[in-house]
This record gives sequence, structure tokens and C-alpha cells, in this order.
Amino acid sequence: MNDHVTSEPARLLARYDRVMREGARPESPGARVARVGDVVRHEGAAHDWHGVLWSAPDLDAARADEAIAEQVAYCERTGCEEFEWKLYGHDRPADLGARLLAAGFEAEEPETLLVARVAELAAEVRLPEGVRLEEVRDEAGAELMARANERAFGRDGSWLRRLVLDRLREDPEHFVALVAMAGDEPVSSARMDLYPGTGFGGLWGGGTDPAWRGRGVYRALVDFRAGVAAERGYDFLQVDATEDSRPILERLGFTALTSTTPYIYRRTRA
Repeated sequence: MNDHVTSEPARLLARYDRVMREGARPESPGARVARVGDVVRHEGAAHDWHGVLWSAPDLDAARADEAIAEQVAYCERTGCEEFEWKLYGHDRPADLGARLLAAGFEAEEPETLLVARVAELAAEVRLPEGVRLEEVRDEAGAELMARANERAFGRDGSWLRRLVLDRLREDPEHFVALVAMAGDEPVSSARMDLYPGTGFGGLWGGGTDPAWRGRGVYRALVDFRAGVAAERGYDFLQVDATEDSRPILERLGFTALTSTTPYIYRRTRA
């Protein structure tokens, strides 16, 4: 068996753990990343994302319980509405998920961490007839993205509108937002964060109106972002993929490295 083939996913996962989790950077100018005992935690203002990004690979049961209790106390102390522990399939101890549940966290749907080399992805962007891609640069574009997201997922898209406008204002150099248009109607949207100094870009939010699925729109959004990442000198793209998008991404050349499950703690209210 070819050792290069068998060890490549393990090397990619080790690099991802090192630079994207343990060495994570704040998502916004007002946030910060702190090493707190056995975990790396993302902190910020009340409206920012709060959560654990990484935990020590040798974490044992007793230290895990201590770390979990500290995160619960942090959430209650700071007043954040909810706190996420982002658990990966290879994290230890093996029953960490059960320990989070016992502490009051709730598990959301698991996803698959996929990574690909940008050089192996960058391809010509091919769109179905009548569809065009537009880069989002202002409030009108953010509104179109939110509408496309609502069509794709059947939920309120106001959170995405706020996120996109914040990112465009705070760090447009490392943020790419796209909307696919069929005439005057938004039918799909996606975004990409570029993490300077890591070699990684992250693909987020790809979602297509059910009436337009199966026509290559999702793939075109991936190919466009891969091209941008290549132009800017990034080596890898990362996706937390649902079961709907995972097979598509694997056909495009992404490799599954591990699972990832959000565990959410919601602050106790008086």
C-alpha cells in the first residue's frame, strides 16, 4: 500500500488542528482567541461567536469535566446567549460528547470536515444557461444573499445579512461573498473566509434554491472561490459539509478528514 496516500489525510488533519484550531485567529476585530487551561476559546462581545475551537489531545476525563464546567461558568458570567463547543471526531476523551450532554449542552447535526488542495481544484467556472455570479460588495448584495439563503434553507436570512455586512466593513480583503442570479432572482449564495498566515481558506454557506439544484450552480460557486484562493496564494480549502454537500465536494477532489459536531450551551435565564 502506498504510504503517501494513506498518510496524507493524517498530515492534513494534523496541520488543520495546529493552524486552524490551536492557532486560531479572531473572527472579528472586537473578538479574541485565548488559551484557557486545556482549551482554546473564541471570545467577543455579546453578539459575537463564543466557543471552544480546540482541546488538548491528551485530555482525560477529570480535566475534561473541569474544562466543560469552566465554559459553562464563562457563558453564565459573561452573559453570552449561547456557547458552542466544536467537537471533532478524533478529540479526546472518547466520551467527550456524552460529558458535554451531561453538562447541559445540546448536540446539533454532525458535519464532515473536508479539505482539498487549491491547486487540484481551480477550474473553469461553468454555469447553467441564464445564471450569472455576482460578487457581493454592498448592502444590496447582502440582501440578495439573504434571500437566496432563505430559499435554500427555508429559514430567516437576516443573520446572514448582518454577518456579510460586518465582514465587508471589517475585513473585506480576506472575505469573498457571492450570489448566483437567474435574471433578477437570487438562486444560490456562498462565502469564503481567507485566514492569512495559515494557507487555509474556509468555504461557508453554500446553498441553492431547490428548483435550481442538480444543475451545477453549487459546483460553480466552489470553483469560483477556489480560483480566488489560488490567485491569492492559498494552499488549502476547508469545508464543514452537510450530508447533502459532502458527496459533491468529494467528487470535486475534497478529502474527508474527520467529523465535527456543534455542542451548544444556552445561558440560563432568570
